[in-house]
Amino acid sequence: MLSHEDNDLLCRVGPGTPGGTLMRRFWHPVCTSAQLPHPDCPPLRVRLLGEDYVAFRDTQGQVGFFEELCMHRGASLALGRVEEGGIRCLYHGWKFNAFGDVLETPNHADPKYAARMKAPAFSVHEEGGVVWAYVGPKEMQPAFSRYAFMDAEPDHRVVLRVNVACNYLQLVEGGEDSSHVGVLHTNMARPGWKDDEFTRNPDVVNPAALASNDLEPALKIEETAFGFHYVALRKTDDPKIRNARVVPFIVPYGRIIPAPAFQFTVLEVPEDDTHTSTYLIVHGDSPVTEEKIIELLGLDDPRYYDRKHSAFRATWADTFGQDRVLMKENWTGLRGVEVEDATIALSQGPLYERSREHLVPADQAVVRVRRVLLESVKRAMQNQQPAALGLDLSSVSACDAQLQEGTAWQDLLPSHRQTETA
Repeated sequence: MLSHEDNDLLCRVGPGTPGGTLMRRFWHPVCTSAQLPHPDCPPLRVRLLGEDYVAFRDTQGQVGFFEELCMHRGASLALGRVEEGGIRCLYHGWKFNAFGDVLETPNHADPKYAARMKAPAFSVHEEGGVVWAYVGPKEMQPAFSRYAFMDAEPDHRVVLRVNVACNYLQLVEGGEDSSHVGVLHTNMARPGWKDDEFTRNPDVVNPAALASNDLEPALKIEETAFGFHYVALRKTDDPKIRNARVVPFIVPYGRIIPAPAFQFTVLEVPEDDTHTSTYLIVHGDSPVTEEKIIELLGLDDPRYYDRKHSAFRATWADTFGQDRVLMKENWTGLRGVEVEDATIALSQGPLYERSREHLVPADQAVVRVRRVLLESVKRAMQNQQPAALGLDLSSVSACDAQLQEGTAWQDLLPSHRQTETA
C-alpha cells in the first residue's frame, strides 16, 4: 500500500512538482529517429512531463528541440516550415536554427535585434534510433547515459514507440512484476496450460517465454547505483537448480527484460500525469525485424496500434477488443505481450490510487520501485544526486538462466557491480 500523498508525489510530473523535479534531472527519449525520417521533414509535436515541445530535423540532419510556441507571439512551431537550415514560424516568418539562434525576423529586419535573441531550445542527443533531450536546469545537466542497445548493429535492433493513456508508474510497476508473466501472458509463457502440461515456448524473441511453470517465484533484491536489480527464482524439475530471471530497474523509469536470444529495453516516459510514451528497444546478436516485434507484441492489429501516430488505440468502448469466446483457448482473450500489458495498465484507470492495495511477497520488486523513486525524489528536491544520473548504463542487462544451488545470483550479471563505480 502507498499513501495517497506518496502516490501523488511519484505520479505527478508537471512543472514544480517533486516528481517533476526528479524527472527533469534526466535525459529523456522524446521521439524515435524514424519519426523525423529525413532532413527538412515535417516537425513533430512532443508532450513531455506536462509541457509541449516541437522536434524537427534541419537541412543538415541536426535535430532541434524547442518549446512548442514561438517566442515572438506564441504560434505553434509544429505548424512551421522546416527549410534552409532551420524552422520558420508561419505567423510572422521568424526563423530559428536547431540551436535556438534567431536567423531572421522579417517583420523587424534588424540583424542586431535578432543577434540578441535566443529561442528556448534544449540539448539534444540522437543515438540508438532514439532522439533524447534534456529539459532541466542547464547548470545541472548530467552526462548522457549510454545503453547497450546503442552499440547493436542497425539490423539487430528494433525501436518502437507506443503511446498509452495512463500514468507512467502503472506501466513501470507492471514491467517490474515478475509474477504476472506466468499468469497474464499464460499462452506465451506456459504453452500447454489447458492440459496442465508445461512446454517451453520455442520463440527465442519472446520475453514471456518462461523456462519454468512456477507461478510463485521467490524474489531477492539488491540496490545498485542505477536503482536496483532483482532475481525471480522459480522451481525446476531438479531441486538443486532454480530458474533465475534477473531484471534491473533503472531510475527513473527504465527496465531491461530478457528473452532467450534478445534484450528488451523499456523506457516509460511520462508525457504528463495520465499519458505515457513507452519506448521498446529490442536488440541481440542476430537480425530482428520490426514486423516480427510488432506481431509478437500484438500491435499488428490496427484496432490496437496506430503505427503512424504510435498510439495504442484500445479502450473500454469495446472492452479493449477482448474476445470472450477466444478465452476458451486463450487466457486473456487478447493477443500479444504489449496488448496484454497495456490493457491491464489502462484497466487501472488514468492514474491508479494505490492506497487500497493488498500486497503479497511476490510484489517486493514493485514496493522497491516505489521506495527507490521516493528516495530519488527526496534527493532531487535537496539538489542531491539521484540514482542512475549520468551513469554509463551500457553494462546493465537482464538474464534468464539456470542457477545451481549455492551459486550467488549476482554472479549471473557481474557487470552490474562494475556499474557501481562507473
